[in-house]
Amino acid sequence: MRHIISIVLQNEAGALARVANLFSSRGYNIESLNVAPTPDATVSRLTLVTTGSEDVIDQITKQLGKLIDVVDITDMTSTDHIERELALCKLQVDDARRDQLDAMLEKLDIRELDDRGGYHTVEVVGGGPDIDRFLAQVTDVARVVSVVRSGAMAISRGARKLGRV
Repeated sequence: MRHIISIVLQNEAGALARVANLFSSRGYNIESLNVAPTPDATVSRLTLVTTGSEDVIDQITKQLGKLIDVVDITDMTSTDHIERELALCKLQVDDARRDQLDAMLEKLDIRELDDRGGYHTVEVVGGGPDIDRFLAQVTDVARVVSVVRSGAMAISRGARKLGRV
């Protein structure tokens, strides 16, 4: 099963490497990884996506908790949360299909960032399945030249606050 794990991590040299090493040394895969600063300059929020049974995820969580740099860990999958991902997509479209692309972008509320020489760079924000669905649909009107995805980010709903930030 897919899990989104949110980790509050001290801003120390090598902290991210220690987390990544924990996964690689035990044969666990990281599907996506995001790290960003928080309002507290001493910590960052690391959001990673991995897969595994409940036992495997429990083992990962326990091992992460033993790392000195880890301040807080939450398996977001088991909480009420909002998940989003950002994708930047470069599309090539013929002039004859430009109107179809524009209609699709408007219908799906997708923002066009650049339009040069038949290449269109668009910004897609949504859950991973939403982005996958867009990429499958857009191939009917355009050629997908390049895709850059951020990976999942998640935040709890309501008053619940994770960690120190």
